[in-house]
Amino acid sequence: MERFGRSWDLLKACFAVLRDDKELLLFPVMSAIASLLVLAAFALPIFFARLFDNGLVPFNLIVGFLFYLCQSLVIFYFNAGLVGAAMIRLEGGNPTVSDGLRVANAHIMPILGYAAIAATVGLLLRGRNRRRSGLENTVRKMAGLAWQVATTLVIPLLISRKIGPLDAIAESTRLLKKTWGENLIGAAGIWIGFRAATFFYIAFSIALIFGALQISPQLAIAAGVLCFIGLLLIILIKTAISAIYTAVLYRYAVAGSAPEGFDSEQLQLAFGTNG
Repeated sequence: MERFGRSWDLLKACFAVLRDDKELLLFPVMSAIASLLVLAAFALPIFFARLFDNGLVPFNLIVGFLFYLCQSLVIFYFNAGLVGAAMIRLEGGNPTVSDGLRVANAHIMPILGYAAIAATVGLLLRGRNRRRSGLENTVRKMAGLAWQVATTLVIPLLISRKIGPLDAIAESTRLLKKTWGENLIGAAGIWIGFRAATFFYIAFSIALIFGALQISPQLAIAAGVLCFIGLLLIILIKTAISAIYTAVLYRYAVAGSAPEGFDSEQLQLAFGTNG
């Protein structure tokens, strides 16, 4: 609980970074729009051409891999821009969206390589859903969690060092040996905090829409639209905060110094070596 409390304090410091650089929220917005475009580019031809009517034939597996590859590339590209901009802020700079995109563009090939690896892992973890046992589901979920944790620092590594995706994965795992437990607590802090906020927000939204419906259907529709926009904002903030948190974790794990706005002793306790 003490470590969780320190992680919460660090999250508040991350909020302060986002408050000073609100334009960082544009990265998850652009990522969401690009992801929807990729989904439409694949889903519409598949639907109208009925490509998957014959099951998972080799051609369909190739299409599925290309979809995973494009989606992963879009997500990692804008995440690299967001983390890059956050790292500029942590160094005392005043980043713009263009600065973040410039960082992502400069490392597009390593990002593409990592996207290919992630797409392959994603397909392997997803597998076929038919006749899957409970044990297999558990193993796949555990493997997915292990992969997610092991690759936490890959994006900041790719944009700050001249290394390939395989080396970045290995280096991310090595760095996390110093911060393993605290990183999990930090991730839980983000997940639990935003999950609770999302739950209460949805409950409040349902009550608000129901109350508005008692007055008029038009008011209920307006309330529903506003509540939906608020939910999207929560998701965008969570994405931005997670990237900032990753940048802070990487900065301290590598340099051992606290960025401006963060307490050095707090970081030392939160991200100390586990032995």
